[in-house]
Amino acid sequence: MTEIAPPSAAGTQPHPALDALREAVQAGLPTSIADLSRLVRIPSVSWDGFDPANVQASADAVKALLDDLGVFDVVEIARAPIGDTDVLGQPAVLARRAARNGRPTILLYAHHDVQPPGNNDDWDSSPFEPTVRGDRLYGRGAADDKAGVMAHVASIRALASTLGPDFDLGLSVFIEGEEEWGSRSFVNFLEQNHEKLEADAIVVADSDNWDTETPALTIALRGNVTFKLTVSTLEHASHSGMFGGAAPDGMFATIRLLDTLWNVDGSVAVAGLTSHEADLPEYPEERLHREAAFLDGVQSLGTGSVLSRLWMQPAITVTGIDAPTVVNASNTLIPTVTVRVSARIAPGQSAEDAFQALQSHLIEHAPFGAHVEIWDVDRGNPFLVDTSGWAVADAKDAMRDAWGIEAVETGIGGSIPFISDLVARFPQAQILVTGVEDPDSRAHSPNESLHLGVFSRAILTEAVLLAKLNDRA
Repeated sequence: MTEIAPPSAAGTQPHPALDALREAVQAGLPTSIADLSRLVRIPSVSWDGFDPANVQASADAVKALLDDLGVFDVVEIARAPIGDTDVLGQPAVLARRAARNGRPTILLYAHHDVQPPGNNDDWDSSPFEPTVRGDRLYGRGAADDKAGVMAHVASIRALASTLGPDFDLGLSVFIEGEEEWGSRSFVNFLEQNHEKLEADAIVVADSDNWDTETPALTIALRGNVTFKLTVSTLEHASHSGMFGGAAPDGMFATIRLLDTLWNVDGSVAVAGLTSHEADLPEYPEERLHREAAFLDGVQSLGTGSVLSRLWMQPAITVTGIDAPTVVNASNTLIPTVTVRVSARIAPGQSAEDAFQALQSHLIEHAPFGAHVEIWDVDRGNPFLVDTSGWAVADAKDAMRDAWGIEAVETGIGGSIPFISDLVARFPQAQILVTGVEDPDSRAHSPNESLHLGVFSRAILTEAVLLAKLNDRA
């Protein structure tokens, strides 16, 4: 059973450089926010159908930030092929500084690509025009994950300002350019750049915190299976008055098929999808309703504790439908409908096993003999972090120093599939999943934002961690 612990008592003294690092972070915070704002202005959506020149511009901007730190032996933009094809993935930024005097090397990961903005009308300010309202910076990528990029940059700035640029710690930085597009060239990139990426510990700055006042170290991640599902019943559209009631249209068959994925209470009804047992912190229903923005009277789904449903059980969401819009709807039977299905997989189950279970279920439950095609499949394995190593202890100490409170060990309902690839290629490296988000960051959604207090504390956390590792033989 995985133990995901609530805050515990403090155990060690603050790092000797804490005050100096805090001053350096605070002095550099306006520059860090300005740099982040410049990154947010670049619409670096990595999906098909969006201009790849914007992702290249974003990579160029990140490279310039790392070059300006003056601590790396090499900073470069690199790309790798997708799978067995000759098609190159999106540009990533790679930097390396060799360790000295027996010190460890730490790899800092984030990604500079972002989700599409969605409907601009749903934003209170333009998605690619960073806007400060209150204590939050709004914009696509302001939190996920250009804030992660800037947390790395700003923490290294603070370290170099405090200790000088000639510190002994080894540093690698990998800023990916296609995480939101499924990290399709990730495995090949690791193979091509293995020596440059090899490290004793890996910090993945792409998660969130317990709240705006409490840090979190993510130790459990759900996996994902996403695919497009096409349901067809007719060779062509026909008049709904002439044939409706006898001829099954594609929309009706799709609705009936999708409904078989869930039980009446909203829990997943697919045989073969598993759950994971864990001891979890308290998280009341009221907090779920508030943070997920339930409308009045709406009830939650599933069974078990809230965090079990969010972190340790499978979930299935239909995230898109290709069908006539309401304004273009005519009185016809629709022959074919395509939907995009996103399934989250509980820790302990492989994404491939989960996909096989989903595929079998959809084929077996196709109503009225409807033809079912499953295509454009992406798989990402879930992950459980080994919390027994020195890197986890150092990271939690750094969080306590920076935040003034013990970190919570959490799971996350979202997926970071490439972490399992990192573990496979670098099995000796310790994994730390941190983040600059909070429950109201709304990553992937309209009005995505970054809490600037969380941003400052996340930078200080990483600066302290780097200083601690610089002391470690």
